Amino acid sequence: MSADLVLDGLDKRFPGSPTPALRGFSLTVAAGTCTAVLGPSGSGKSTLLRVIAGLEEPDAGEVRIDGTDVAGVAAEHRGVGMVFQRSLLFPHLTILDNVAFSDRVSGMNRRAARSRAGEYLEMVQLQGFGDRRVGELSGGQEQRVAIARALAAEPAVLLLDEPFSALDPALRSDMHDLLDSVRQAVSPTIVLVTHDRDEAARASDRIALLEHGVLLHEGTVLDAYRRPQNVRASQIMGGRNAVPGVVRDGSHHSALGAVPVPLDTPTGSGTLVIRQEDVAVLDGGVGPADTGSIAGVVESVRVTGARSEIAVRCGDALLHAEAPPTQRCQLGDRIRLMLPTTAVHIVAD
Repeated sequence: MSADLVLDGLDKRFPGSPTPALRGFSLTVAAGTCTAVLGPSGSGKSTLLRVIAGLEEPDAGEVRIDGTDVAGVAAEHRGVGMVFQRSLLFPHLTILDNVAFSDRVSGMNRRAARSRAGEYLEMVQLQGFGDRRVGELSGGQEQRVAIARALAAEPAVLLLDEPFSALDPALRSDMHDLLDSVRQAVSPTIVLVTHDRDEAARASDRIALLEHGVLLHEGTVLDAYRRPQNVRASQIMGGRNAVPGVVRDGSHHSALGAVPVPLDTPTGSGTLVIRQEDVAVLDGGVGPADTGSIAGVVESVRVTGARSEIAVRCGDALLHAEAPPTQRCQLGDRIRLMLPTTAVHIVAD
């Protein structure tokens, strides 16, 4: 039911637009895996899905599904299923007949199609809902039906275009759990478009970062957070620390001083990035100048639930850190920060 998806050098520009929607976009999604495409509004995410689905033709480049270039293949024959932010269910049909729709269109008799549809409703935990109408469902239930309907067509590739963005946080968490169970049951190849980095990390195996139609970064979820390929990728993933400098003699030299870097870091100019949650706020105020620690003055403190977000002025540089609220910091406090070498990453200029 799954297949490799290869996107090779995709370009797309819409008439009248000053900038292309996609520029040289290349990405491989291995069969049975899920890649989240993450980026701000207007970055080209939905256009990318429409090109994969055959709803838009690229100006250049190829879409290959299971090794076959699908240029010119109609959307309904590509083996691609799609779920949108709105469920787009048929209000005049029962839930069971909505899910059975693709089988009925392909010529399967009604009894067999409805029997298969029942299996997919059970997969999305809606057994017993088959005789209901769309208007009787909650938003989360509608999206479950939309996923069941897409899966019933047995697509090689399943495209999800921000399908959970209209749901409240609790329902979104439930849908992420559902997606896990669906993947265990049928292992579809999935491309999930989202603007929510937490959702991307929770639901996918890999993350591709897109901005202005250009691929900024592609890799594992951990790489996206801690080893971004450029500073902008770090920012999209919520990173707040980026300090320019030069790597030499095993350290990054900048306004922070000499910060030790991992042994495999190349020499030359580069920007130090480190997640704010990896910056340690040392207990005991200034104290002795511990090896590798950096002195600074607290410029701002914001308590956000279980964490405090702290901005610390360290000479000409500003570092962001997180700490538990019990580790009290106030404006003007002189403190020391520790940057663990294993958490330091250098982006080459």
